[in-house]
Amino acid sequence: MIWLLRIVLLSFIIFFFYFTLKPFFTSNRRFETARRQKRFLLLDNEDVRKNFLLTYKGVVFAGEKYLGATDDTFDVVSISIWPQNTSSLKGLVKEDFNFMEKKIHVHYPKAEIIWKIPVNELLQKN
Repeated sequence: MIWLLRIVLLSFIIFFFYFTLKPFFTSNRRFETARRQKRFLLLDNEDVRKNFLLTYKGVVFAGEKYLGATDDTFDVVSISIWPQNTSSLKGLVKEDFNFMEKKIHVHYPKAEIIWKIPVNELLQKN
């Protein structure tokens, strides 16, 4: 009887710690921390149907992935990216967008990246 009580108590303690600490390690919390610290973070799900979020220098971008046929497989062939808040783009330069493109190409090497307005206007200027 004592062993059963100990097992129940131990399982209750593990259960309590699991649900107490779980919110501190969620991906949304990591994303918000990266946004506040103005770091780069790409929050992506392997499911092609789901959009991804990325943050860089405090700006949040959303991206939509499109599946298509490549040379020998089906893969992500196109990605559209737009800023969540256009007023937060102040201070970003072309090199910042090139950096983000390189990081995205690490995950999706065959994808063409299409920036939406107003970013594409900046990138099209010489």
